[in-house]
Amino acid sequence: MKQLLTKGIVLARTDFGEADKIVTLLTPDHGKLRLMARGVRKVKSKLAGGIELFSISDITYINGKGEIGTLISARLAKHYGQIVKDIERVQLGYELTKVLNKATEDQPESAYFEIMEQALAALDDKEISQDLIRFWFSSQLLRQAGHRPNLQTTADGDKLEAGQTYNFDFEEVSFTPHPEGHFKADDIKFLRLSFSGNHPKILANVTGSQKLVANSQPLVQTMLQTYIRL
Repeated sequence: MKQLLTKGIVLARTDFGEADKIVTLLTPDHGKLRLMARGVRKVKSKLAGGIELFSISDITYINGKGEIGTLISARLAKHYGQIVKDIERVQLGYELTKVLNKATEDQPESAYFEIMEQALAALDDKEISQDLIRFWFSSQLLRQAGHRPNLQTTADGDKLEAGQTYNFDFEEVSFTPHPEGHFKADDIKFLRLSFSGNHPKILANVTGSQKLVANSQPLVQTMLQTYIRL
């Protein structure tokens, strides 16, 4: 059978038999792959080092007759080693990996690989808060799935104004003016930055980003649960 080469990010690993694992990998050009890593749990396995979590690996594989192919070789191309030094970042890494795995079909677009790659890079950077990474990641999943909120006009079609405060209408997926609204102009600008696909580092450099994340995270999380249904 023809051997195929690509890059992969491990989303899940399941023990199989006495020494094997079934590995689910997200790739930029072949969607999600489920591959049998034979003998990977043996002490001298050459595959083990290439299927680490929180890494990008160069892999060679062959397709199987069913859903599961065979992993031929795996070599780390990039390991985000700072993540594993912080248990809370490890836990968030697990969470984001599981969420993306559940949110994607077998043939996700290459943009999902980029989202996961940027999320790992952000987790590896201790200057970027975990709350901001979670907020950014959720907004990217919504954006990629076509569930971007209306951040330009109100539910009635009026332009959002800097001096106004707003509440969010989840049915209209738009803001509505309210004299004691929860969202101000800075909140909406911050949401625009996130939903425009900017890297988490750019959001982290915004003055008052921690407060802005705290204010907008419930909105983004509710949308994620409503439209992505995780």
